[in-house]
Amino acid sequence: MLRPIACAALSLCLWATTHAALAAPASDIVIHAGALLDQPGEAPRGPSTLVVRDGRIAQVLEGHAPVPEGARLIDLKDQFVLPGLIDAHVHIFSDDDKTAARLEAMTRGAENRFVVGLDNARRTLAAGFTTVRDLGSEPAAITALRDGIERGLIEGPTIINAGRMISISGGHGDSANGLAPRYAALERAEAVHTCDGPEDCRRAVRLQVAQGAMVIKFAATGGVLSNVAGGLGRQMFDGEMKAIVETAHAFGRKATAHAHGKDGIEGALRAGVDSIEHATFTDAETLALFRKTGAYLVPTMIAPEAAVAQARAGQRPPAVLAKAEEAARIAYAKHIEQYATAGVKIAFGTDTGVSAHGDNATEFKMMVDAGMTPARAIRSATLDAADLLGLSASLGTLEVGKTADIIAVAASPLDDVTELERVTFVMRRGVTHRLGGARQPWPAD
Repeated sequence: MLRPIACAALSLCLWATTHAALAAPASDIVIHAGALLDQPGEAPRGPSTLVVRDGRIAQVLEGHAPVPEGARLIDLKDQFVLPGLIDAHVHIFSDDDKTAARLEAMTRGAENRFVVGLDNARRTLAAGFTTVRDLGSEPAAITALRDGIERGLIEGPTIINAGRMISISGGHGDSANGLAPRYAALERAEAVHTCDGPEDCRRAVRLQVAQGAMVIKFAATGGVLSNVAGGLGRQMFDGEMKAIVETAHAFGRKATAHAHGKDGIEGALRAGVDSIEHATFTDAETLALFRKTGAYLVPTMIAPEAAVAQARAGQRPPAVLAKAEEAARIAYAKHIEQYATAGVKIAFGTDTGVSAHGDNATEFKMMVDAGMTPARAIRSATLDAADLLGLSASLGTLEVGKTADIIAVAASPLDDVTELERVTFVMRRGVTHRLGGARQPWPAD
């Protein structure tokens, strides 16, 4: 049902709409939308006009307002327009070719990996994801990519980055796992992100912040993709997790925990973490703790299935397969339970980098199949994800004053959420990157 026009008289509303549009500066971009989901979670508007000025939304008008002379018109009258999508869990430098990444690990330098990241960033933006939270990349590389995008030198989404995931020695995230002794020694000599004990973990957080981390991620439990047969249960003690979260908050950063096992999830929640990634093994007690703390759950439903397929194809180390099968077997049923539990806050995240870059939106169908409505799934990737990232003042809705991160699809994703897999229009900060389903010349003239 379309939202009624909020005017006392239709004639007065039309007069105000027309004259407001005509008063716009000639440098404006005027978007005519067939339908507009300006407030995810609420009913969409019908035909509407967005006026974009200096990278921000200047006006939101009912109907298709006249276009001032000299202003640029983007005609989306046959399209469904909504805010740019946010993926709260990606790994932008992870190569989609897992076999090549493994075989060439010792011959690829930072420069090679950066080229992969450039292409992944472009494809992510083209898929309609205008903002991402990168939860595991080399600090120097991710900060360089982030800042290059911010300066308009590189095409890609806005990046909120974590740097390296903080891990205990031998835990999920210790890059020395499974290496021959001489190579393991080299890795551990440079591993400022591994820590043992509360004080050492405070040091690890401080070093990630010093290297540009905007959010802190740590491994509370074992993980599927680490080359160690350590299971998916808890790996950090209470004191270590508490030290990480407290230190992150002291530096004004949010903290998120990679956590599969129930014991690790609950330990991280008690430590005051802001979100949990994966949350594979939960029960009523765990979900009650989510509600009590207000932490977000980031499901990443695509990741276990992708990891199983890769491990079975020999693209992952042998230690990965059993863990991947265990996570995939339980994840779907548990997420049905999580989505049905009132009060659990869900933010959209895919763990893309395990799955292929640019396919992020396939997560939506999995969420809907697991019991979430399309409306809530879209809200999880807009308004709710913006709240998790601390960006609600500028992202998540299409309101006057907010950043002009705007996408469009051919039909309503509220009826068929897979429409979000076929984005036709992408604008980030007022710059059009995709129009009519085709990539636009960039940088813009």
